[in-house]
Amino acid sequence: MLSCCVTGHRHVPKDVEDIIQTMLTKEIREAIEAGYQRFYSGMADGVDLMFVRILAELRDTDFPDIIIEGAIPHRSRLGARCKEFQRLIKFCDFVHVVSESSHAGAYHKRNRFMVENSQRVIAVYDGRGSGGTFYTINYAKPLKKELRIISMQ
Repeated sequence: MLSCCVTGHRHVPKDVEDIIQTMLTKEIREAIEAGYQRFYSGMADGVDLMFVRILAELRDTDFPDIIIEGAIPHRSRLGARCKEFQRLIKFCDFVHVVSESSHAGAYHKRNRFMVENSQRVIAVYDGRGSGGTFYTINYAKPLKKELRIISMQ
């Protein structure tokens, strides 16, 4: 089964939010039409949760067979007070907790898990040369993952 994951920034500026959502929806639809059925999200604020919102809507309206998987960096994240996180995690068919404790490397470990279990990586990226999205893109390249970049610039 073909799998796809997302990486992206936690803050999507309001002035580009609708554009990013439209472009992300287009990428997801193209992935589904290309045979992708399993979708991983790191469930962080911003792009990750937007990805799950779009997937949940598409599954409800057009693609009932897609599978949504949450990749959680550490167990304590499951208790997040973020209402949007708690609402959207209920749409996940599977939830993977990649580290029992919160530590500096837990987020990179989560991102590696998603990339290693996916053939395609969709990245919503603003071009900065540091951070989790930058790390994940650069982790995916030598693994020869199909990389689809949506520019936030």
